[in-house]
Amino acid sequence: MNDGASTERAFEAEPLPTLSETITVRSIAVSLVLGTVVSVVAMKLNLTSEFLPSLSIPAGLLGFFVARAWIRVNDVFGVPHLPFTRQENTVIQTCVVACSGIAYSGFGTYILGMSRKWDNGHVGSDQKNVEEPNIGRLMAFLFLINFAGLFMIVPLRELMIIRHRLTYPSGTATAHLINSFHTPHVARQVRQQVFTLFKSLGATVLWPLFQWFFAGGKDCGFQVFPTFGMTAYRRGFYFDFSTTNVGVGMLCPPMITVSMLAGSILSWGILWPCIETKEGQWYPENLEPSSLSGITGYKVLIGVSMILADSLFTFITALVRTLYLLLKRRSRVQTATLAGPPPGRCLCATERTMKSFDDRRRTQVFLRDMIPGGVAVAAYAALAAVSTAGVPRLYPQLRYHHVALAYLVTPALAFCNAYGAGITDMNLSTTYGKVALLVVGSCVGAERGGVVAGLVACGIVAAAVSGASELAQDLKTGYLTLTSPRVVLVGQVVGTALGCVVNPVVFWVFYRVYDMGVLDLDDADAPYAEVYRGIVVLSAGSRHGLPRHSLLLCGLFFALALALSAAREAAERRRWRALAYIPSTVGVAVAFFAPPKMPVGMARADRSGARMLSAAVASGLICGDGLGSTVPSMLTFFKAQAPICIKFFSQPVNAEILGGNAT
Repeated sequence: MNDGASTERAFEAEPLPTLSETITVRSIAVSLVLGTVVSVVAMKLNLTSEFLPSLSIPAGLLGFFVARAWIRVNDVFGVPHLPFTRQENTVIQTCVVACSGIAYSGFGTYILGMSRKWDNGHVGSDQKNVEEPNIGRLMAFLFLINFAGLFMIVPLRELMIIRHRLTYPSGTATAHLINSFHTPHVARQVRQQVFTLFKSLGATVLWPLFQWFFAGGKDCGFQVFPTFGMTAYRRGFYFDFSTTNVGVGMLCPPMITVSMLAGSILSWGILWPCIETKEGQWYPENLEPSSLSGITGYKVLIGVSMILADSLFTFITALVRTLYLLLKRRSRVQTATLAGPPPGRCLCATERTMKSFDDRRRTQVFLRDMIPGGVAVAAYAALAAVSTAGVPRLYPQLRYHHVALAYLVTPALAFCNAYGAGITDMNLSTTYGKVALLVVGSCVGAERGGVVAGLVACGIVAAAVSGASELAQDLKTGYLTLTSPRVVLVGQVVGTALGCVVNPVVFWVFYRVYDMGVLDLDDADAPYAEVYRGIVVLSAGSRHGLPRHSLLLCGLFFALALALSAAREAAERRRWRALAYIPSTVGVAVAFFAPPKMPVGMARADRSGARMLSAAVASGLICGDGLGSTVPSMLTFFKAQAPICIKFFSQPVNAEILGGNAT
C-alpha cells in the first residue's frame, strides 16, 4: 500500500516514551513558568479588552523553545537529561493551555458580574444578589467545577477521534507544528511539508501587525473591508482577511464550509432581517444588542436547539449502533463456538478502515492505553457529588438541587459542544453557560438571590462544557503526535490544578490594583461583566422574559435539524448520490451564532493536487495568525494607539463627507 507522505514513517525508529519519560520534572517546570506568564497576559486581556486570542499554538511553540533552552543549559553544565520528545512537547502545550484557559473561563464575565461595581442600582442590587470576589473562595470554587468536565468526554474519545474522525482544526494545527519541530532529517517529503509550514507561517505572522497600523479608530482597518458591497457588509457578509479562517477552511471538509454558508444565508440574510421588522411587536424596542429578550434571544435559542437536535440524534444513533454491534458480535461468538475455532484472525472494523500507515499506527497507540469508561463515569459522578455538596456552601443563593441538575444535564451539552468543536473549531461553552444563567436565574428569582445563582450556574456549566471540549482538542493533538490518551489526561489535570491556583492570584492582584485606582482603565475594563449581569437580571427580575414566538421557532428548527440529520444518516448508509447535497446540521446551526465573515473566509477551491501540502499550509496560516496576534495584544497591553485609520464608505456618504469638508 502506498502511504504517501507519511509522518509516522519518519518516527518509526524512535521508541515511544513511557509515562515517567513524558511527565517529567522538566515538563512540569516549563509548564509552571509558561502557564503563569501566559495566564498573566490572558487575564490582563480578559479584563481590559474584548480581544481574546487562542493560546494553544503559541503555547506549543513556547514550550518547544523553553524546553530546548533548558536542555542546552544542562548540556553546558554536563547534567544528564532525557531526550526531548514530541510527546513531552504535547504535555507542555496541554498543561499551559489548561492553565491559561481558566483565565478566560469567567473572571471577566460572571465572577466580576457578581460584584457590586456592576450592579448599576438596577434589579438585583440588594445584598443577596451581590458577592464580592474573595481569593480563597475563588480557588475553592474553581477546584470544585473545573475537573468534572475532563472525565465526561473520555468514554466518547474513540467515537470522536477514530469513528467520526472529527477534524478539531486547532488541535490538528498544533500537532502538525509539534511534529514539524521533532521530525528527523531523513524524510524528504516530510521536510517539504515542514518547509511549507514555516513558509506560510513566516508570511502570516507579520500580517496582524500590518493590519493593526491601519486600525486607529472605530470601524477602521482591513477587517471591515466591504467585500461584497455596503449592504452585504452591514449583514456581516464580507472577507475580514483572517488567515485563521482560511486555515480552518482548508482543514475542514468542504461540506462544512458550504453548510455554514447556507446557514449564514438562511439566518443572517433572511431570518434575522425578517425578525428585525417585528421590533416593537415580538420584542421590546431599544434593547441592548446582547439582551436575550431581543434578536439575540432568537439567535441563541434557535442555534442551540439545532445543535442539541443533531447531537442528540448522533448520540442515540451511536448508542443504537453500538448495541447492535455488540449483539451481533455476541451472536457471532456463539456461532463460532459451535462451529469450532476460526482458521485465522480477522481484522477488526477499525483496523480495516485504516487506509495508511499513519492511521494504523496512531490508532494502535490511541487505543492501546485504554481509559476504562467505567472509571471515567465513576470519577465524574464523584466529582459532581463533591461539587454539588460544596458549591452551595460557597454561594448559598444556589441550592443543592440546582447544582445536581446542572451536572445531570451537562454531559449532553458537553457532547454537543465537543462534537461541534470537532467540526467547526468553535467552543460554544459560553452559549450553554448563558442558557444555564437564564434558566436558573428565572427559577430562583431576584428576591432569593437569583442574580448570583444564575451567574454561578453559568460558571458550572461553562467550565464543564469547555473542559470537555478542550480535552477533545488535546486528545486529537495527542492522537497525531502518538501521545498516550492517559498522558494527555494527566497533563490536562495538572494544568487545570495549576490554573486553579495561579489565576485567582493573578486576578486578585489586578482586582486590587483596579480597586485602588492605580490603573486608569475605566474606558475598557471587563466589557463582558455588565453583559452577563444584565442577562441574568433580565431573567430574574424583568417581566419581558424571552421574545415572542422564540420557543415556537426553536421547536420548528429542532424538528428541521432532526430531519436533516436523519436524511444525512440515511443517505450515508444507503450511499445515495444526494449525500453530496445534504448540508451538515451542525455547520448550519453554528452559522446562527458565527457572523457570516467566518464561512466567507473559510471558502476555498478543493484541488486534489494540493492535498499533500494543504494541511501544512493551513497549520502555518493558523500558527502565524496566532503568533502574530500576540503583538497587537501586547500593544494594547501598553495602551499603544494605531497611527492610521482606513475606513470604507458608500459613494453617497463619501460625496457628503467631501462636500462637508469643502464647505
